[in-house]
Amino acid sequence: MKERRRAGQDWTRSASSATTFAPVSLVLITGGAGFIGSHLATRLVQAGRAVRVLDNLDPFYDVALKRRNVVAVAGAASVAGGRFEFVEGDIRDRETCRRAVAGVDVVVHLAALAGVRPSIAEPSRYMDVNVTGTQTLLSAIDNRATAFVFGSSSSVYGGNTKVPFVEDDPVDRPVSPYAASKKAGEIVCHAFHHLRGNPVTCLRFFTVYGPRQRPEMAIHQFARHITNGTPLPFFGDGASRRDYTYVDDIVAGVVAAMERTSGYAIYNLGGAATTSLQEMVTALEQVLGKRAVLQRLPDQPGDVPVTYACVKKAARELGYASPTPFAVGVARFCAWYSSEKKAGRIP
Repeated sequence: MKERRRAGQDWTRSASSATTFAPVSLVLITGGAGFIGSHLATRLVQAGRAVRVLDNLDPFYDVALKRRNVVAVAGAASVAGGRFEFVEGDIRDRETCRRAVAGVDVVVHLAALAGVRPSIAEPSRYMDVNVTGTQTLLSAIDNRATAFVFGSSSSVYGGNTKVPFVEDDPVDRPVSPYAASKKAGEIVCHAFHHLRGNPVTCLRFFTVYGPRQRPEMAIHQFARHITNGTPLPFFGDGASRRDYTYVDDIVAGVVAAMERTSGYAIYNLGGAATTSLQEMVTALEQVLGKRAVLQRLPDQPGDVPVTYACVKKAARELGYASPTPFAVGVARFCAWYSSEKKAGRIP
């Protein structure tokens, strides 16, 4: 399995070489070429932290978008005078993980196959990457002081009808393979903490959106259809509700979680408010100045009627808050989308 490393924009040796990373304190972000990971990496290098990103550039969506994210992080590091390394490799490969975790004081594990609907078509692959990959990464950590932050998901709450969702609610009935894989990830993280003692924090993200959002995610996908005048797939009656959370608010929560130095904990990171599917479409129409052409479709298997985060625990213990209103976040996303489309970087 091939691996490449990049400092700034210079590629170096493959995984077959005997090169190891310098034993210095730094942060490893798996999945750091993706949406949330690249925002986190940018925030950290701008603050002067040394960052290593491990990502296999999976073609789940256009790899060129991920490469541009890496270039953006490298540019931010250059401006701030910080250290940035990019490693192309797979979290299921033991040697890659061993080399990637060398010298790090915090691992933020965001690498995963994402998406509820695709997981229904490929459940075994989702378990392989999201569960086996997580365990392989954990097994590579040999420093008991290394903190581990796991990117989980609000999907673990399944079809819970008691809202808002609280961290100690039952989460033993997931309704998609993706949700099951994320709950399994939390469990293997707990076993790792119990046996090794490393501090572990699991963060349940609630419908993150913002610039660089993955193209198949609802807000990005809907903005594309509205802008291009193509039919927008509209599932159900529009009454389903999501707790949309702006990416900068999520990143602030992840940074706070990185500072935890003991124990095992789970936190919701959400906006603590809900927006219906119809309200989301209306907000996009208003900002983009165009009406959506709706292609009405039945509810999808694996979808849930509502997600809604209680963030009291995160506020109390991490100082977390989500100050970005949905209308403000959508306007920021649309400004980014319009700029990228004008430049020909997205369809």
